[in-house]
Amino acid sequence: MWWVSSEPDDGNRLKAALRQTLRYAAVIPIIGLTTGVAELVYRGTGSDRLSSIFIAGVLLAAFLLGSGPAYLAAVAAFFVYFFLVDPRFQFTFGSPDDFNVLMMFLAVSALTGLLTGRVRDEAARAKARQRVNGALLDATQEFSASSDEAFIRARLAHHMARAARGEAAVHDGPSYVSAPTAKLADDAVRMLRAAEGRNPAPARATQQVNGWSLRTLSAGEAPLGIVAWRPLGGGPLSEEEQTVLGILVDTGAAAISRARLAAGKAEAETRARTEDLRNALLSSISHDLRTPLAAILASASSLDAFGETFDAATRQDLVTTIQEEAERLDLFVANLLNMTRLEAGALQIQRAPFNVPEVIQRTLQRRNRNHRRCISTAAAAGLPEALGDPVLFEQALGNAVENAFRYTPSDSVLSIAARAEDDEVIVEVMDSGPGVAGHDFERIFEKFYRAPGAADTAGTGLGLSISRGLMTVMGGQVVAGDRSDGAPGLVMRFSLEAVSA
Repeated sequence: MWWVSSEPDDGNRLKAALRQTLRYAAVIPIIGLTTGVAELVYRGTGSDRLSSIFIAGVLLAAFLLGSGPAYLAAVAAFFVYFFLVDPRFQFTFGSPDDFNVLMMFLAVSALTGLLTGRVRDEAARAKARQRVNGALLDATQEFSASSDEAFIRARLAHHMARAARGEAAVHDGPSYVSAPTAKLADDAVRMLRAAEGRNPAPARATQQVNGWSLRTLSAGEAPLGIVAWRPLGGGPLSEEEQTVLGILVDTGAAAISRARLAAGKAEAETRARTEDLRNALLSSISHDLRTPLAAILASASSLDAFGETFDAATRQDLVTTIQEEAERLDLFVANLLNMTRLEAGALQIQRAPFNVPEVIQRTLQRRNRNHRRCISTAAAAGLPEALGDPVLFEQALGNAVENAFRYTPSDSVLSIAARAEDDEVIVEVMDSGPGVAGHDFERIFEKFYRAPGAADTAGTGLGLSISRGLMTVMGGQVVAGDRSDGAPGLVMRFSLEAVSA
């Protein structure tokens, strides 16, 4: 990491000494102005009772410059006032009362200057505390609301610059972020980069280099970079401000560490979910591919070995089995391909007007061949054409029909109805199965999700997920719900944009 000398910076000391000198030197024009006003009053009124004017000058110096210059102003005002009272411009007292008045003036002016200066200094400290504490509070709120490391580093630089009344930078390897300027000075960049690769500084140590304060960003033993800041005008930072800046650095380090832990956790959870999906997919494939393949293999081998001894009806039954299981296998592979294309965003959509009842009829002819169920269909008169891809809509609708066949008793009726509603064409697939709980209406569209009670039924948990994906890319939607007549069962409601007449 880094290590730099902690010897006091001569440039900073010179600037601080110059500022202090200017503060005390500013007492001269204030007392000079006060003397001029007092002289004008004396010439206008003839009275040498001018103490209130000089006390006002001391108060002004204390308010503008602080308690130290206020003491100097009180002493200077005392001597000037001493030479302005009768006898004027002489180092003598006209009477014991004059001595008492002058001594009282010195005490009162020193005391009022002290109190006013302390109030002024305390107000300045309170303002500084408010600024740095506000920066700390705002930073804490922003850090707690984000897990983006880049954002946290940028906001840390901003709040460090705000608290330091200047500029700041957060350095991490070859990159850095700074505030308020978009680019650090060349000497600051060289300073930060030169600090890398050296021995680590003591924990929580703030080092001084070329007017910059540097401190390591670390959480535990893990180095997270370097923070650098420096004030620009307004005097050096107080010890309290430096303490709060150190707390701000530690808070930023903790937020960056938390962001990295959150990123690592998210990555681990993603890997775990990916592994779970892979296992679920392999499990489903192993079952749903082997079943039709086994049926095809058994029927084909029987025809090959005993075809000549079978009668015509038996041979036809074996051929039908091969055809049905091959179609079933084809549908399963098509679902897998569609899922891959949907996730990759590579599915090509050809939106065009199509006749919905024709697609419904074609879907039932293909899907009911294996199940031979009783189906009721209804289409409203004057049903408009729907806008979408008829091939993909057939696939989406077919998955819902296949799902209804799978979970509906063999002696029940499957109903499919099409109607127009507002500017949409609605197709509802209604079964008489056990249905699902209300909180599962959305979850059944998730990949590989199987509702409670469905574990004993063959299936991959992909069909409805693919149906929703296909409807979404066509600009439509599909939702699940209970039957409106109160009977047990599930309703799949498809909607597509209707083509205007």
